Amino acid sequence: MSSTTDKIKGTANEIAGKARQAAGRAIGNHEEQAKGAVQEAKGNAQVAKGDVKDAVKKIVDKT
Repeated sequence: MSSTTDKIKGTANEIAGKARQAAGRAIGNHEEQAKGAVQEAKGNAQVAKGDVKDAVKKIVDKT
């Protein structure tokens, strides 16, 4: 995947995870809150992966 794709998917997972956590809090479902936190963390990792790809590409392009 490209860095942009990673960042887009990551951001989508972050948003979905936050919404899932909020829904879990609203209905008092701790399992749903935890699943939302995991999904948000996955999104954070995807965005970071995209950032790393961008950084590596910049380094490679300089050489």
